[in-house]
Amino acid sequence: MTIVAVHGIGNHLSTHSPQQAATELAGQWHLKLQNGFTAAGLSDHPLPALHVAYYAHHTHAVERQAAVAEALAIDEREQSFVIAWALALGSPTLQERQGLITAPLRQVLSWVSRRRNIPMRTVIRLAVQLAGEVRRYLHVPQVRAAAQSTVADSIRRARTRVVLAHSLGSVVAYEALHAHPELTVDCFVTLGSPLGLPGGIFDHLVPSPIADRGARPAGVRYWVNLADTGDLVAIPRRLGDRFPVDHHADTPIGRIDFHTFGAYLSSPLTAAAISPFVRHPTIPDQNG
Repeated sequence: MTIVAVHGIGNHLSTHSPQQAATELAGQWHLKLQNGFTAAGLSDHPLPALHVAYYAHHTHAVERQAAVAEALAIDEREQSFVIAWALALGSPTLQERQGLITAPLRQVLSWVSRRRNIPMRTVIRLAVQLAGEVRRYLHVPQVRAAAQSTVADSIRRARTRVVLAHSLGSVVAYEALHAHPELTVDCFVTLGSPLGLPGGIFDHLVPSPIADRGARPAGVRYWVNLADTGDLVAIPRRLGDRFPVDHHADTPIGRIDFHTFGAYLSSPLTAAAISPFVRHPTIPDQNG
């Protein structure tokens, strides 16, 4: 069996071909996942191969310097996304919300920095990168189709039972699985997912949510969502409020490494989520 990992933002390897990039990342992340199994006391069973569904060459935007001047230069659609993201992050009062909607981007990002006690440079870098890749995926049809095709082909070729989807990759995988209902996945794990982000992502999903609820892809038998309590991208953390998630757990990752795929893979909770599917051909009791 092969586990398919669907990466998130910030994974474009400019000096590699897509195949080389997938191989490079698979090697790094297989070691991280092995560390997670060891931390969970599950190291007695060897892990299957890990294949990365690499689509970053489609969603990659032009590199921008992590400076306020560059953040202010993002286009109108990206600015709208950043504002929606900031509002979802901070749970502002009505007065704050009204002010942030019309405030300069510098002020919005500074508010997030103070609210979350995270350096301004970190907030800017994450916001600009996230906004750029999300915009290209959601609003450039050929990019969206190509990314979904890459993920669907990876799942099909690997004949996998387990898909680990991180960050924006959870959005791509969710839509790819909907677009290809013939693909069957026993365990779909979303890690640091922004699927439920109001305004920025949730309202643009295909298929469109109905009555403020997203649907489970037809081929997904069991869905686990894991989110770090400090993750600035996993907004809102509890996807079960908007999606038919079978199990949710908060996993502490760390103040600095709060959103990387490697950190999530190293979590014992990730290992615990997929170990029944890796070790035994059974599906956990969804009522348990």
